[in-house]
Amino acid sequence: MTVQDFQVGLDHYLPLRDIVFRNLRTAILRGDFQPGERLMENQLADKMGVSRTPIREAIRKLELEGLVVMVPRKGAEVANITEKDIRDVLEVRATLEGLAIKLACENMQTDDIRHLIQVNDEFIKAVKAKKADDVIERDIAFHDVIFEASGNEKLIQILNNLREQIYRYRTEYIYHIADHNQLVKEHLQIVEALKNKKPELATDLAIAHVQAQQKSVIEHTKKKTGCKKKSSE
Repeated sequence: MTVQDFQVGLDHYLPLRDIVFRNLRTAILRGDFQPGERLMENQLADKMGVSRTPIREAIRKLELEGLVVMVPRKGAEVANITEKDIRDVLEVRATLEGLAIKLACENMQTDDIRHLIQVNDEFIKAVKAKKADDVIERDIAFHDVIFEASGNEKLIQILNNLREQIYRYRTEYIYHIADHNQLVKEHLQIVEALKNKKPELATDLAIAHVQAQQKSVIEHTKKKTGCKKKSSE
């Protein structure tokens, strides 16, 4: 992506530095800026219609979050996705989603199952339409229904906080890797387990669902790293 393509979202209720930070953070998490891509202060400032000061402050905060690295004599770059990063985040996600779906299985009523099926139908429509952005959003919505049904507010809060870190890997997975029909199959299996009140099966399916993503993203990351090494030789 070029800086010229960067879409800016403004929120007049927030301080300018927070607007800049949120826009850049979202762009990185969504994959609009690719790993290794330079973040040029002047170009970003021109694009967003601000001075370099809030850009510099935002980049500093992004560095603290591990989304940006400072490279000597080059400046700020989007941090690469490492195998350890993927394992760390998705291992946590698998454990938390396993707990969430177990609780949801115990709590979900007929109306909840009906709602989950409706949301999953929208996911299937997005897959058939081959619209990756819609697939991502419908996938998030599917999991959100399950999280809410867990009834555990603290768990939901933790999962929501983790969501933005996961978004980067979910985008990579959906855009470049995923067999979307396999995702449909996995979702349908999860729905069936919840509908039949089988918490152990639902938990196993949810964990396997995340582990499949972890394996695929790691393999894809290794391939990309290998290609970059070859091109630089």
